[in-house]
Amino acid sequence: MNKIALLNLPLSARNNRSVQCIGDDFFIFDVTKKKFSSDPFKIDMYVCCICFCGESRGKINLSPCNMEGNTMSINIPGQILEQEFMSDDYHSTCIFMSDRFVSSLGLPHNFQTYMALQECPILKLTSRQMEAISSYCTMVRKLFEVDHPNKAEIIKHLTCAFLYGMGYYFHQLVENKILSKEEILMRNFSMEVQRHYKRERKVLFYADLLHLSAGYLSTIIKRYSGKSAAEWIDSYVILEAKALLRSTNLTIQQISNELNFPSQSFFGKYFKRVAGMSPKEYRND
Repeated sequence: MNKIALLNLPLSARNNRSVQCIGDDFFIFDVTKKKFSSDPFKIDMYVCCICFCGESRGKINLSPCNMEGNTMSINIPGQILEQEFMSDDYHSTCIFMSDRFVSSLGLPHNFQTYMALQECPILKLTSRQMEAISSYCTMVRKLFEVDHPNKAEIIKHLTCAFLYGMGYYFHQLVENKILSKEEILMRNFSMEVQRHYKRERKVLFYADLLHLSAGYLSTIIKRYSGKSAAEWIDSYVILEAKALLRSTNLTIQQISNELNFPSQSFFGKYFKRVAGMSPKEYRND
């Protein structure tokens, strides 16, 4: 199946008058209080958001996440975001980077850090870290004000230095985080569900992957999170379906196929059972 562009971030960014960009690979602009939609959407770029003041609340892959002054969020392609609240004094700088741009930086891949950022995408920053990030943003913005022939390469080097500088902080987060047995199980279960929910919706499948009985897995997940394992699986499937219904022009049949349901009718009954309305009603609501 061809790759689906679930959210056209370059187009969305260009609708912001203050956006500065390098083709479709790098964008930087400010975000303040504005109208927003609570509909979930799936991102297809790396997104770094630095919050200077105010507060916003939402979810990343169903996990509640709050942004406030002196925090930074890093989101990776494939994550599903939901915006729920933004205060009047909210102000942040957002940077969008394509996979092509990030790959061109030549950064070493660290799987542990990659997974840690998926689990904890909101980072609390010290005043010195905020100063460093503000300096990076200022230097990048000034480059857009001049017609420099090597602008793109300079921004790549600045971004590379910025990410290397933050890399040590990411490493410390991974090293210093101590998880309980229940947290580890919840993390591992969530990772497996994120990998397989488009094809597998039975608790037994995930219990087998984790070498546990379905009953034990369900008991621990329910005790830790308040939601059963089956409810978490349903939540991931429905979140993806909602993102596809609202942020793409795919037909309901195509969405049913994308999520590997045996038929559109089966998908419709599943969606209505979990979401309380039919896919068509949700799309038109």
